[in-house]
Amino acid sequence: MALLEILQYPDERLRTIAEPVAEVNDDIRKIVDDMLETMYDSKGVGLAATQVDIHLRIVVMDFSDDGSEPLVLINPSFEPLTDELTDLSEGCLSVPGFFELLDRPAQIRLTALDRDGNEYSKDLDALPAVCVQHELDHLNGKLFVDYLSRLKQERIRKKLVKNRRLATA
Repeated sequence: MALLEILQYPDERLRTIAEPVAEVNDDIRKIVDDMLETMYDSKGVGLAATQVDIHLRIVVMDFSDDGSEPLVLINPSFEPLTDELTDLSEGCLSVPGFFELLDRPAQIRLTALDRDGNEYSKDLDALPAVCVQHELDHLNGKLFVDYLSRLKQERIRKKLVKNRRLATA
């Protein structure tokens, strides 16, 4: 397994729309394993392939406290199960250090393929539902900052660019 570089906003590669996975094979399983290792190393709960410059419809997640319950989503989709919205604070490994409250459907039905290519569906609510929606946004070239005002987006962009400049100085 290998750690992958996580792209950071405003990197334009984060805007790439991911392609469906044609076949779940050993190459795809290696990507999944590398993404899980990267997510755990970065202390995240979710990671989309787009964030590591792989433009395939793959997401990994783990909501357990000890990293023992990895969830693999290949070619994922979801449908809202309610009109009720939840406003949980969202952060992102590609937008480090920033958190914002966003309204998203409170309950969803997730459909995806697992690490072995088997289709499954799961009904999710609260944090898992929000996380799925957040990560699927990544696969569609969208970031949580896109839901914010232009002024907030610009402040975040400038701060991250400045932080990277200081880190490399």
